[in-house]
Amino acid sequence: MTATATHNYDDTRLVGIGVRLLLPDATTIFEGTFSLLHVAVKGDTLYRGVFAVTMFPIRHPDRFVSLRYTDDRDREQEIGIIEDLGVFPTEAQRLVRNALVKHYYEQTVSRIYKVDNRFGLLFFEVETQLGRREFVMPWRGDRAEDYGATGKVLLDAFDNRYIIPDLTRLPASDRNALTAYIYW
Repeated sequence: MTATATHNYDDTRLVGIGVRLLLPDATTIFEGTFSLLHVAVKGDTLYRGVFAVTMFPIRHPDRFVSLRYTDDRDREQEIGIIEDLGVFPTEAQRLVRNALVKHYYEQTVSRIYKVDNRFGLLFFEVETQLGRREFVMPWRGDRAEDYGATGKVLLDAFDNRYIIPDLTRLPASDRNALTAYIYW
């Protein structure tokens, strides 16, 4: 299967709304000066200091990746969208994934010691792969998302992600502390 055969979208419709699909045969992703991500697009130009943003970070972390740069007026501009990172060469995949890690701060939660509700904010005390941590999350439905069949992703006040891969693996007291406030 070729890279162009992996998408089901009408490219002409996407171009009409300003979306450019980036495909391996026309896009070169490499590490440039100061270990920054650079992207060259055939028939276009070389973009330096590129960063990556996932459009669906929870459900599709390796799909629909937007490559972006900051222009000379300090405005964020989109180069295009990688529909499926898996069709790119291994080294390009590694570079884009490294750029994503730099952009997203994410920790995996293994314990929930305490959740307090004050002023419409949830104050968490948790255990992560980096040790015991505290974070604050607005108490709103858009700040907790499903993660697979039994997990949750909590987005703190700064959009950092705290992933609970499987709620059923938490001790009952931890689950109760969470579901007292996050019940959706």
